Amino acid sequence: MAGFLTTHVLDTARGIPAAGLRIDLFRIDGDDRIHVTTLTTNDDGRTDRQILPATDFSIGVFELVFHAGDYLDATGAAAETPRFLDVIPIRFGMSQQSHYHVPLLLSPFGYSTYRGS
Repeated sequence: MAGFLTTHVLDTARGIPAAGLRIDLFRIDGDDRIHVTTLTTNDDGRTDRQILPATDFSIGVFELVFHAGDYLDATGAAAETPRFLDVIPIRFGMSQQSHYHVPLLLSPFGYSTYRGS
């Protein structure tokens, strides 16, 4: 099986998928942080394509950067200056040719993630 990477973002404060949330993917190579792609979540809180498809997949360390502050501002969530959660980086390793699913459960004052399926 070829490896690939996906995500899903749920707005747990509102109980809905987080549509319109920008996500950047970076590959980490030592001290270098190399931008791979930028995608935006659709109405289901998923990206329209795999973040890292099988044709581009490689084992290594990666970072998903979720632009939560922009999303929360767009939803009308009560704003703070500075916002408690703005940019959420999640750094993780992919060690095998497999499906990696890294979801984000988001609210204005907390988040969680896990390796999904």
